[in-house]
Amino acid sequence: MRFRRKSAAADAPDTAAEAPAPEETPVSDAAPSVHREGPLDAEDVEDDGVERVDLGSLLVPPVPGSELRIQVDERTEQVQSVVLAGTDGALELRAFAAPRHGDLWSEVRPQLAADMARRGGTATEQEGRFGTELQCQLTVKTADGRTGQQSSRIVGINGSRWMLRATFLGKPAVDADAAGPWEQALSQLAVRRGSGAMPVGDPLPVVLPDQARRLGPQEGPTAAPAPEES
Repeated sequence: MRFRRKSAAADAPDTAAEAPAPEETPVSDAAPSVHREGPLDAEDVEDDGVERVDLGSLLVPPVPGSELRIQVDERTEQVQSVVLAGTDGALELRAFAAPRHGDLWSEVRPQLAADMARRGGTATEQEGRFGTELQCQLTVKTADGRTGQQSSRIVGINGSRWMLRATFLGKPAVDADAAGPWEQALSQLAVRRGSGAMPVGDPLPVVLPDQARRLGPQEGPTAAPAPEES
């Protein structure tokens, strides 16, 4: 798996929700809605035999034929997302701090759908392997000035004090067979939340590996770009 580092200077810093989030506090005494198939907590996958790239808060397994890319905001040097990119699509990964008890994905999902509608696209809820997800369509301009439809599929997974947002792009967003290897990688991913207090919705820090490099201005991803963040 190769590493590339992609500039994201034009993007605004990302959060799981649009409005500033309050300091993290438990919202109820009910048991959290936690996805158990995987992704899982980092301590739950120790010595399981799966090779993962350690990016601090994300431990990412490989997808055969893919390339691991890091999207960085040039102004702040903050990592905005981790992308596994292949020839027919990509998987964008973002992890956020979440309440100990609660369902942050159910709160964030309507906001993502509303943002997609504001930009002229559509976002339809459907049930998938990882629970309720959004199937999105957005009209975009290609590099050669033409317009086309960009398909994406946004999955949200509640963990233990974290929420993982995974966006399938390209063929894996619309073709169940093509999505198989990407979904398998997602199910083997692990999140390292850390013990420190964080505001709900803040991105979990990603540590750049030594072999990551920044993409130059003439370089770009082989997969379609992720939906614009609000």
